[in-house]
Amino acid sequence: MRTERLVPLIVACALFMEQLDSTVLSTSLPAIAIDLHEDPIALKLALTSYLLSLAVFIPASGWMADRFGARTVFRSAIVVFTLGSLLCGLAHSLPEFVAFRILQGMGGAMMVPVGRLVILRTVPKNDLVNALAWLTVPALLGPVLGPPLGGFITTYFDWRFIFFINIPIGVLGVLLATRFIADIREEDVPPLDLSGMLLSGVGLAGLVFGAALLGQEAVSPKIAIGVFALGAVTMVFYVRHARGIDRPILDLKLLRIPTFRAGVIGASFFRIGIGAVPFLLPLMLQLSFGLTPFASGLVTFASAAGAMTMKMTAGPIIRLFGFRRVLVVNAFISCVFIAASALFAPGMSPVVMMVCLLAGGFFRSLQFTSTNALSYADVEPDAMSRATSFASVAQQVSISMGVAVAAMVLEAMRATRGDTQILLGDFHVAFCVVALIGIVSVFFYIRLPADAGAELSGRAPARAKAAAAPAAEGEVGTTA
Repeated sequence: MRTERLVPLIVACALFMEQLDSTVLSTSLPAIAIDLHEDPIALKLALTSYLLSLAVFIPASGWMADRFGARTVFRSAIVVFTLGSLLCGLAHSLPEFVAFRILQGMGGAMMVPVGRLVILRTVPKNDLVNALAWLTVPALLGPVLGPPLGGFITTYFDWRFIFFINIPIGVLGVLLATRFIADIREEDVPPLDLSGMLLSGVGLAGLVFGAALLGQEAVSPKIAIGVFALGAVTMVFYVRHARGIDRPILDLKLLRIPTFRAGVIGASFFRIGIGAVPFLLPLMLQLSFGLTPFASGLVTFASAAGAMTMKMTAGPIIRLFGFRRVLVVNAFISCVFIAASALFAPGMSPVVMMVCLLAGGFFRSLQFTSTNALSYADVEPDAMSRATSFASVAQQVSISMGVAVAAMVLEAMRATRGDTQILLGDFHVAFCVVALIGIVSVFFYIRLPADAGAELSGRAPARAKAAAAPAAEGEVGTTA
């Protein structure tokens, strides 16, 4: 097989490993909690710590590849991710488990972005579309296979094997990367914004972990609030820092672009709602419905299957209605399907639940596809790498916050009763709360110009017509 075809396949396998690991854990949280003698809600730290580690280290991935060589960084990232997987499988306490998940996230943060960079720099342009198509397959299959696979392993074997299966994949990835990936690097690499990386890392970690620690019995509320406040203050210092240099690690000046601002801030509110679902749904199905991890995984995988069916229809839908209309209407529809999970009851047919999740996954994926495309519609080519880093960080932080918010609602409901049990009604309230947070995204999308992203959607003639005519009343000066 030609090298330019092997390279995308190697990167795709690494991406599949990362995507599978991100989703396979959700159905196993109750079993892991029992084995580690922890409250199931406390296992939110296992999800948020991994996602937050991605957010903190992704911005430096491109710089490290330029400075130390793409093959060196990609291969090292696989080693770190695989080592983190091994240690997670050997963990015997929650602090150990969280620490090893952070290590895994460090590897994942470098592995996937640098893998994409390897493809962009090694594959000929006439083969680039086919090469990038390889990356969509694992991104779609990982979330589909993750929940049932994790449930199957947990039900019939042991949850620790979820992490051990990454070891042979990682070893093979290192061998193939050594053999087939060129060690490409840049000659003139600007200095890394180390101060900005430290400030943003501490700030984001404080905000997310502070929110995640609220309600933990082992941690005083004062400590949790103190961690959150530290994160908030540090982020204020980062904003001042970023305004004073030309190439900050997270370029806040990009938020001046209306489409990017809507795509990042609006999508962050939407992802808080969506990010809570993989945490809430398996817990509800296992703790309140009495399903096994495998059975709950078979139910929850319908959401990812719905996302796959959308991929063939997103383009025509956006072309027909335009970005703004799709984002506004679809955000409402998607959040209604999140809230619909509050109607699930133990006597309900699994088929009905799966149909609801299938439809919800379809609309959710349409929202993500639309937002991801629109975010870069007006970004200049020389700012594209900074924009992708910024958007990736916002994505990971918002999903982490979704898990933290959902857990806080469950903990608050228990506290009001003075009870240690999580009741079905607690999950119902949590689904409604995160759905309402998701709907906030509409206020950012609705302020977009009617022709936002027209070139991308194929509605450029409409945009040209609008540019030639006087601006419609009510659309003059629209900036978001």
